[in-house]
Amino acid sequence: MTLECLGVATSGARAHCCVKDAHSNLKQRILPARVRVERYNAAMSKLTHLNAAGEASMVDVSDKPGTRRRAVARGILRMAPETLREIVRSGVPKGDVIAVARVAGIQAAKKCADLIPLCHPLPLSRVTVDFSPIDEDGLEVVAECVVTGPTGVEMEALTAVSVAALTVYDMCKALSHGIQIAEVRLLAKTGGKRDFAADESA
Repeated sequence: MTLECLGVATSGARAHCCVKDAHSNLKQRILPARVRVERYNAAMSKLTHLNAAGEASMVDVSDKPGTRRRAVARGILRMAPETLREIVRSGVPKGDVIAVARVAGIQAAKKCADLIPLCHPLPLSRVTVDFSPIDEDGLEVVAECVVTGPTGVEMEALTAVSVAALTVYDMCKALSHGIQIAEVRLLAKTGGKRDFAADESA
């Protein structure tokens, strides 16, 4: 905005120009705010766990057909190389880390609805939790969940990975408190309205 717009100008032409500039400036400020509100409202309308009043609500899936649904999730633990070696050779004082963490992950998938408030209890037909050393300081955790039902099992797979990784940390914290749990993510899902596959390069 020019000095004239601040009150220095006295001529009619300059005053008109000043008012026009001020109106344009105000319009530019208001329009993005309105667009942001519209985008926010559009995004909120897609959240199925909210009712018309914006309150948390469990989705009614009673009318959805039961189909075979599968989800795969992954997480990575980073740790000192010597800690990883102890895990691989079952040298951790608390016992077999992989065996205990696998059972913990499977149990967590079955208990997902007790942990995540709006998840549906599902009769899982398959849960696997596998571990693979990567590099010299990484342990990959991969969980797969399968169900025939009206809703997906993404949360079950993610919960299995998370709890399995936490169990590894618990069993190995006597060796190191510096273990990091990272990159917990959904890798793939099939069944339901649409499939998903993560971009492995991202």
